[in-house]
Amino acid sequence: MRLWGGRFSAEPDRLVQEFGQSIDVDRRLYRQDILGSIAHCRMLAETGIIGGEEATAIEAGLKQVAREIAAGDFTFDYALEDIHTHVESRLRALIGPVAGKLHTARSRNDQVALDARLFLRETILDTLDRLADLQDTFQDRAVVWDSVIAPGYTHLQRAQPILLAHHMLAYHEMFGRDAARFQDAYARVDVLPLGAGALAGLPYPIDRQFVAEQLGFAAISRNSLDTVGDRDFVVEYLSASSLTMAHLSRLAEEVILWTTSEFGYLTLSDSFTTGSSIMPQKKNPDVAELIRGKVGRVYGHLMHMLVTLKGLPLAYNRDLQEDKAALFDAIDTLLPSLILASGMLRQATVDAERLATAAAAGFSLATDVADYLVAKGVPFREAHALVGQVVQRCLATGYDLATLPLVEYQAISPLFDEAVHAIDVQRSVNARDVPGGTSPRQVQIQLAAARQATAGIRVWIDERRRRLPDLSLLAP
Repeated sequence: MRLWGGRFSAEPDRLVQEFGQSIDVDRRLYRQDILGSIAHCRMLAETGIIGGEEATAIEAGLKQVAREIAAGDFTFDYALEDIHTHVESRLRALIGPVAGKLHTARSRNDQVALDARLFLRETILDTLDRLADLQDTFQDRAVVWDSVIAPGYTHLQRAQPILLAHHMLAYHEMFGRDAARFQDAYARVDVLPLGAGALAGLPYPIDRQFVAEQLGFAAISRNSLDTVGDRDFVVEYLSASSLTMAHLSRLAEEVILWTTSEFGYLTLSDSFTTGSSIMPQKKNPDVAELIRGKVGRVYGHLMHMLVTLKGLPLAYNRDLQEDKAALFDAIDTLLPSLILASGMLRQATVDAERLATAAAAGFSLATDVADYLVAKGVPFREAHALVGQVVQRCLATGYDLATLPLVEYQAISPLFDEAVHAIDVQRSVNARDVPGGTSPRQVQIQLAAARQATAGIRVWIDERRRRLPDLSLLAP
């Protein structure tokens, strides 16, 4: 049963059917499609557009279709194109011609937009759940590694000592921004499109607010023409996902580097590594590498949708069918990546001694020595130049900042005294006791704020989950 066959006298070419079908992809939306149809059916009965007994039969039939699909007792056929046609075709087989009344005051254009928005609302909440779990992991690691001093880097060169907990909470901040982007996008997803019709609205006395309340939407769309041609919300999800994947990739890159023999800071659990088919000694960070490698898929889907939308005239065009394949693959890439990154970190261990040694090496305390001179009244630029000379002297003599004899220091500036040898990584870290700094006190303040932020995200998620449609709509 096609939804559009009356005007045609010939069947579509078989290749056209296969090329145009989307059921391989959009069958995933069956639950959303049936939920939307039940709400639409109830509205048709509520407004008197169809009779009460007809609505009862349609709703019972829709629930039967849902049960069949969920149980795997459903046959999908390319000739039926998409999930909407499959559901309606099976509904007609179950209850007869009255099934045709379900599509009164509705087009596939606003129907598919509804399915996508229903699906994406749930997906954003699932994504935020996974982000919150990952943030919990960074908080947990910050507690476990709260006294571990590590080298901080710029240009991948050792720069200044930091607390490893500070490093973990830097990632917490990144993923917090990601969560905020998904939360912001949710508001634009949470708009009911049903009632826009094909593009111009409908000539029936429909009650769009009734449907919005049934499905838990916060608002209804304002312009029918825009409604059916809009996929900005898909682009927004893909954009937020791309940034999240970028942050996961940065994390993965550091995990890969830190687990090398050259760094040796981090050891991954056997559960999150694999071996070599030829080299028995290998323990490869494959999970981190795959996360890093999959970023390109999500970036590609974002570009795909931007290019798809850029030349489309109003309103609906079949090009928009491509949105779901891009969206679903991005979701199926992002969510496991978040879960795996969290598990990988929770089971990782660090070599605190090696980290502390690295934190002190490479003249990482040079800025602290310059600050020591500043405290004696030396302008910072002059102090910077003097400490540069100290570093040169260390390189020439084989000493480091901690062991260079005082006489060598004083040959560069008489302001140096024995206190310069008391500068160490712990003092360096402790000294950075300003908001956002790496001192133990500031890190604890950051950790408390991180816990509060993540708790707030979870409250936000719970509030919106309670507004989603009651799944009892699909119950027998």
